[in-house]
Amino acid sequence: MKKIIFYIGCFFAITNVFAQETILPGNAQNETIALTNATIHVGNGQVISNGSVVLKNGKITEVGTSVSTSGAKVIDCKGKHIYPGLILTASQLGLAEVNSVRATIDASEIGEINSSIRSIVAYNTDSKVINTLRTNGILLANVIPAGGIISGSSSVVQLDAWNWEDAAYKMDIGIHFRMPSLLIRTGGRRGGFGGQQSNVDPVKRGLEQIENVKTFFREAKAYLTESKHENTNPKYEAVRNLFNRNQKLFIHCNIVKEMLLAVDFAKEFGFDVVLVGAVDSWQIADILKQNNIAVILNQLHDLPTMIDDDIDQPFKTPAMLQKAGVFFCINDDDGQARYRNLAFNAGTASAYGLTKEEALSAITLNAATILGIADKTGSIETGKDANIVVSEGDILDMRTNIITNAFIQGRQIDLNNKQMQLADKYEKKYGIK
Repeated sequence: MKKIIFYIGCFFAITNVFAQETILPGNAQNETIALTNATIHVGNGQVISNGSVVLKNGKITEVGTSVSTSGAKVIDCKGKHIYPGLILTASQLGLAEVNSVRATIDASEIGEINSSIRSIVAYNTDSKVINTLRTNGILLANVIPAGGIISGSSSVVQLDAWNWEDAAYKMDIGIHFRMPSLLIRTGGRRGGFGGQQSNVDPVKRGLEQIENVKTFFREAKAYLTESKHENTNPKYEAVRNLFNRNQKLFIHCNIVKEMLLAVDFAKEFGFDVVLVGAVDSWQIADILKQNNIAVILNQLHDLPTMIDDDIDQPFKTPAMLQKAGVFFCINDDDGQARYRNLAFNAGTASAYGLTKEEALSAITLNAATILGIADKTGSIETGKDANIVVSEGDILDMRTNIITNAFIQGRQIDLNNKQMQLADKYEKKYGIK
């Protein structure tokens, strides 16, 4: 009987393996590659017509209109466009697979103050979502934890790896503080209709929680100024690099009063603060500029926060920040599309005031700068990692964003994914092709 059960188990295990796509990480680059005759969008606003890019040992070694291709494997990209790999600046990629299935979610920890939690160690390189992002030109992602008020640290990963150690591009770049909402919800799209109202004043409770976070940072500062400790406090140790500005404090908030409190954090503790979400940042753009606070706009394809805002306000916000001189990038945190519309969020911004190259920078070089990796990636420049995508057309346009080649640190990666395989399967079955 045990043998029968064993063989049945093996059968189902093998069946399950063959039912899933097998996308292996690419091999390390072992030959020089030259991408030629393309329109190169550098990522810093510059565009090179009929240019070429040379990749060697995982790095970009030459960019321009007259580069040497001697001894290189030449890939003719005539009529195509070359872009830096797109960067997802805030996501739970690899931490949450199926939102409705609890067993596939490893994004949060219990408790309110979780500064010592590290998202990188829970990152799942076998996530089926990863391959769908690469097909849309996204090659790097900042993986952030959830849960509590201080959720822990996020890390940047490259999307072609065997395990989380391979994936780590830059670890523990910042601590995430999810500011309690200070918006009284009495109904409507984001508030709910007809629900029983709590007797607790949500604003008062939120302010108390924020004061508790300030107390935590004050205690951490006092702890870190001591030269010796009888006992090590891992929560205080985890925020050490915030005080020397080697890490950033990512504050998740949306409305003006919340963002003003975030500015207060930057002033009191001297932190390098980045606002995540920041839906109403256009209203205090001058204050953000004065205090050198960067912004990650989470979702453009959404309705405005307030009922009296312009219906297209989220589309216009990037251009308004650009005009005000606020440093920002564009993200995609749509739980339904699972981040794949990043390029199209930027495309929408380009239709509402940004130039195409400014919109591209918002998902490449600006994103890399905010994440602290601009020295290695974010633009197609000599000496940087060869994180590059080749598209048949405009990468910001849903119709022409057709990625034909992608390279991560010089490795040519497989652009197949489960969705493409299922499409091929049923097209063949029903004779669509």
